[in-house]
Amino acid sequence: MTGDIETLETLSTDYKESMPADLRETKSFDWYLEECYEDPKITRNAHQRVADMFDYYGTTYDETEGVVEYLLASEDPLNDGENTFYGRVIHQSIHEFVNKVKSGARRLGPERRIKLLLGPVGSGKSHFDKQVRKYFEDYTLREEGRMYTFRWTNLCDVIQDQDPADDTVRSPMNQDPLVLLPLEQRQRVIDDLNENLDAPYTIQNEQALDPESEFYMDKLLAYYDDDLQQVLENHIEIVRFVADENKRQGLETFEPKDKKNQDETELTGDVNYSKIAIYGESDPRAFDYSGAFCNANRGIFSGEELLKLQREFLYDFLHATQEQTIKPKNNPRIDIDQVIVGRTNMPEYKDKKGDEKMEAFNDRTKRIDFPYVLSYEDEARIYEKMLNNADVPDINVEPHTLEMAGLFGVLTRVEEPDTETIDLLSKAKAYNGEIDEGDDIDTKKLREEAEQKAEIGEGMVGVSPRFIGDEIAEAIMDSKHRQRGFLSPLTVFNFFEENLEHHGSIPEDNFEKYYRYLETVREEYKERAIEDVRHALAYDIDEIQRQGEKYMDHVMAYIDDDTIEDDLTGREQEPDETFLRSVEEKLDIPEDRKEDFRQEVSNWVSRRAREGEAFNPQDNERLRRALERKLWEDKKHNINFSALVSANEFDDDERSAWIDALMEQGYSEAGAKEVLEFAGAEVAKAEMDD
Repeated sequence: MTGDIETLETLSTDYKESMPADLRETKSFDWYLEECYEDPKITRNAHQRVADMFDYYGTTYDETEGVVEYLLASEDPLNDGENTFYGRVIHQSIHEFVNKVKSGARRLGPERRIKLLLGPVGSGKSHFDKQVRKYFEDYTLREEGRMYTFRWTNLCDVIQDQDPADDTVRSPMNQDPLVLLPLEQRQRVIDDLNENLDAPYTIQNEQALDPESEFYMDKLLAYYDDDLQQVLENHIEIVRFVADENKRQGLETFEPKDKKNQDETELTGDVNYSKIAIYGESDPRAFDYSGAFCNANRGIFSGEELLKLQREFLYDFLHATQEQTIKPKNNPRIDIDQVIVGRTNMPEYKDKKGDEKMEAFNDRTKRIDFPYVLSYEDEARIYEKMLNNADVPDINVEPHTLEMAGLFGVLTRVEEPDTETIDLLSKAKAYNGEIDEGDDIDTKKLREEAEQKAEIGEGMVGVSPRFIGDEIAEAIMDSKHRQRGFLSPLTVFNFFEENLEHHGSIPEDNFEKYYRYLETVREEYKERAIEDVRHALAYDIDEIQRQGEKYMDHVMAYIDDDTIEDDLTGREQEPDETFLRSVEEKLDIPEDRKEDFRQEVSNWVSRRAREGEAFNPQDNERLRRALERKLWEDKKHNINFSALVSANEFDDDERSAWIDALMEQGYSEAGAKEVLEFAGAEVAKAEMDD
């Protein structure tokens, strides 16, 4: 074995360094009080702590969209980008979620509401919810996210009937130690803390002690003749509180069970039957604080498929949200402090939304839509992430494969435009950012029209990324089975077509429409494959540079109403309109738009000159594309098309050069041969038709 190996010593050291230094330490209440004055943020409530968590891991701001991207979602720094989120609409949803949490941190109302993540299956809402909980765990381990709770000690010294096993009892609700102070004295401390607090919110804490802690406090105050200092010095220890979903500390995921067996004690806790024989049934010490709301206190409650719960069961959420209390059976109320998040799919939401008896519950929810991604390149990045996170066989994913798979998904999600000036494919391209300066497309207006037309919102229906990801996985394994070392769009298209009707989440009414979209994607891929072949067969970077310089010389002369020197004769002449139009027509720029395009590229060249950048047509996507197509037109008559599509001339020098050129674009050798035969046949057919 070569190289460094991990030793137990280094592993142990790394683990120890990752844990808070005071995790196992106990502190006095007096220490905690002083610490509060040093750092008031340790007394934050759940909404304030979660809000600060999002900012802690970093943000970027998209001025164009007016959306904050939170790095815990856009870059996933804890996991080296393994669980990143892609797409403008997704980051808008995350931005909206955080805004509601931040509004709750300022006590503007959302702190008393369920944050309901609504979206179709596979839209990423569960993934995001899980990501938030994972980062909350990490945040509470750090100095900036620290929080504390307390435990009662030496109880048997004072309380005669206290079970020796309960001589030390941790705060059942993991409450902040400040609740040990009576309200009047507590408020004086909080007023001081807010004077020193550097935050957009203020500290507030009017909670009562949980019933068990209140029992101990009453007994101890009676014993010490209401000397609070004696109680806190002799019977309270302050301990670090770290959120841990596995231990059900500060984080809880609640999953619906059998509707017929739902019991509110799952949420609020129940009698601890092992303690009844010791303390009696009505004693607060005989209560088991194991309900989901109890476990989530001071952190995050996550309700999975929340609206699948029975209506009566959902009523427990009314007090939990509006009053921020829970009321267990035959027990006093308990104050809670948590961010309550729910997740649901479309069918359940529609069912509950139309139920008049659910009006109170619906009024206590803040809906955050989690639609599907509507940019096909962002969608492709989802599949790329899926492949990067998996043990993918040694296979080359050919150019356009993931993008075309993403385009199919997006076409099924985008609302058909009403205007005759743009079709569905063009709209999908506009959503992908493929808008030229001369294009008369208002993306913002398209989105607004779609939102008005859609039943709930654009992107809330369509083919899920799970279906597409599953078919990509099947196509990979099929390619390996057939000993094909590459995955091409053509193979993926075949799997879409074969399995579309076998996927349970796709309504039968959509089959015909989706097959039509698939044909649209096939045609789009054909154009891109032909473009790649053209590039391989006719690409000449020096010639493109020369033609680009010539084009710009004639454009500048045209704009300045000037003449230009002829390269051969040296005489001054008018700009060559025939040459200019031969380039512009490759982009389908009509005669009446030519001046707009010429001014556009002229402005681009001028900007680069001011920045000290030399002219390079490769840096302007539209100009480069036009010049490449012009070069193709000039060279195609000298290309041997019979060799292009012939499967038995692989050793031909000319054909080998084409394959090499395609491999430089990212194709495998076998994939290059396939695209030559596919696109080459289409090119040859078009040339013969001409």
